[in-house]
Amino acid sequence: MKTAVAENQKISIHDRPEPKLSDFGNRGAIVKVLGCGLCGSDIVKFLHDSSPKVLGHEVVGEITEIKNGIFSKFKKGDKIVLGHHVPCMKCEYCENQNYSMCRHFKETNIYPGGFSEYIYVSPEHLNHTVFKVPKHLDDMEISFMEPLACCIRAVERAEVQKGTTSLVIGLGSIGLLMGQAIKAFKGDVIGSDLIEERVALAGNLNFDAAIKFEDNDTTSSQVKDMTCGFGADIVFMTSGSDKAIDFALKSVRDGGTILVFSSVPNDTTGYTNNDIYYRELKILGSYSPSPMDLALSHKLLSQKKVIVKYLSTGYNLEDLGDAIEDTIANKTLKAYIKIAKVDSV
Repeated sequence: MKTAVAENQKISIHDRPEPKLSDFGNRGAIVKVLGCGLCGSDIVKFLHDSSPKVLGHEVVGEITEIKNGIFSKFKKGDKIVLGHHVPCMKCEYCENQNYSMCRHFKETNIYPGGFSEYIYVSPEHLNHTVFKVPKHLDDMEISFMEPLACCIRAVERAEVQKGTTSLVIGLGSIGLLMGQAIKAFKGDVIGSDLIEERVALAGNLNFDAAIKFEDNDTTSSQVKDMTCGFGADIVFMTSGSDKAIDFALKSVRDGGTILVFSSVPNDTTGYTNNDIYYRELKILGSYSPSPMDLALSHKLLSQKKVIVKYLSTGYNLEDLGDAIEDTIANKTLKAYIKIAKVDSV
């Protein structure tokens, strides 16, 4: 099978044996990958981890082999979408709803990775993180299930509710998903970005307002003008720029919350102690979703309460390197890597 291997900031196509259930104790499923979304975390690994690896985890596929066992809800030929990590649901982390800190969560994954023609999916995944593709959604649309679930997790942690106003800094694909997730939780949302086209797109995706970023003082003043002079109740940091941190601090109200949903190049830059202390700010991180978040994401996409139709650009597997370059250069919001066509069943 064809597999895209990332190594030393290069992508090469390798021919590997297809995974077989007999290699995994005759349990679980073999899935023919139809397509896989390119995540920002894939790009971080591509840039900063030189070891050979198969990236990709936002997978849409077709089950080609399955040992049913208790998994009667799936059969050969089913078209599915999946999440790639499974928490144990019983450790101290899971009991405190820190699912992505669960040690078992970090150890579970699909094999070898979504940018390949076939993958192995474990029984745990089938039971907790795999869902059938709704017939009225195309593959590219449903591939947003896992990233949207990440946003849902962030919205839940930030305690978004009716009456709160959130500011989303950075309107890439995640920022545009985050804003729609906030609206699904009945919150008001303002979006901000440097790129005018993305600001305009937010306005078409149910954001209450969207403003082009000019500079920290000017744009934070605009946010305060929209919030009766107070600032946003919650600021979602979906921008990967460390320069956005000062904008967040200037835009959040006293006693407000900043939810960090991105890594930044300069990890020594952060939120100042005295701002947090004197202004009683709450700084939260949010990383990855639980099975319950995946289920809600699947539901919102199925009901078309979150619109993703025009957020992705399709690329072939052989063009994965171009997709990564285009994403880094802001030539595309998000890349979807097409790998195979579904067989008739």
